[in-house]
Amino acid sequence: MASLFCRVQGRCAGRYSCLSWMPRFEPQKSPMVPYHIRQYQDSDHKRVVDVFTKGMEEHIPSTFWHMLMLPRTLLLLLGVPLALVLVSGSWLLAVICIFFLLLLLWLLAGQPWKEYVAKCLQTDMVDITKSYLNVHGACFWVAESGGQVVGIVAAQPVKDPPLGRKQLQLFRLSVSSQHRGQGIAKALTRTVLQFARDQGYSDVVLETSTLQQGAMTLYLGMGFQKTGQYFMSMFWRLADICTIQLKYSFPSA
Repeated sequence: MASLFCRVQGRCAGRYSCLSWMPRFEPQKSPMVPYHIRQYQDSDHKRVVDVFTKGMEEHIPSTFWHMLMLPRTLLLLLGVPLALVLVSGSWLLAVICIFFLLLLLWLLAGQPWKEYVAKCLQTDMVDITKSYLNVHGACFWVAESGGQVVGIVAAQPVKDPPLGRKQLQLFRLSVSSQHRGQGIAKALTRTVLQFARDQGYSDVVLETSTLQQGAMTLYLGMGFQKTGQYFMSMFWRLADICTIQLKYSFPSA
């Protein structure tokens, strides 16, 4: 069966046509589920929010299991119920205690992701056209398959880049779970890279976390380099989950 190729289309702020660079970063797609990449339209908003929200909330289980396997968490889960048994002599009370500790851990694991989604939906995701398409040097793209948005990515100029550098930051990369494994995330990332190249940026930067191993593998495989890491808050420090900073520099920069 002949290979199918994704198409990139649309126009971003500054009268920039995405079609002008489509051939150089033309990713192959699965012949079973064709897709194409285009600029965001206002009619996409509901589906874009859905893809973004579900993508973020999918990190809750991995955060829970990561926190559960921390030595201090295991010590707490064993120590507190054991202390209850020694004090009360009741194994039932110990089992109930373990249940509530696990429930508390699940709620703690989900809270920062839900807060992050709520913050995004109250800031740049409220009006995507205003936040991205009407901003010079920025853009927002969607991957569409079967008439439905199945992936998203955004990019904005870095406000205070290092001296002598012009940097673009990649945001909001997410692909619906039913459409992963088809190269859509890579195609969306390539779209941002080519946009950055044609707009004269020297670097594309982004942040991800140690939990997102699939994303890390994708970015490193595409030529991004790790430039640093930090803890976003005391919660993430206690959870031992770092934010990883990555950069892709164009050869001519």
